[in-house]
Amino acid sequence: MRSAHLHLASLATVGLCVTLWVRAKTVDQEQRGNAERRALFVGLWPPTLWLIGDSLDSASDLLG
Repeated sequence: MRSAHLHLASLATVGLCVTLWVRAKTVDQEQRGNAERRALFVGLWPPTLWLIGDSLDSASDLLG
């Protein structure tokens, strides 16, 4: 897996988070809290994936 793949996945999860957040506004009040928590959980993924991609990129620079 290349660092560019993880950077693209990071950007894709931003879109997924926004989609889940907008969708959370359309569900019933009983399910809204769970849907919002799911969107926030997915919102934690982009920085993690981006940093893993950066570490792969810097590791490949070190190895030549």
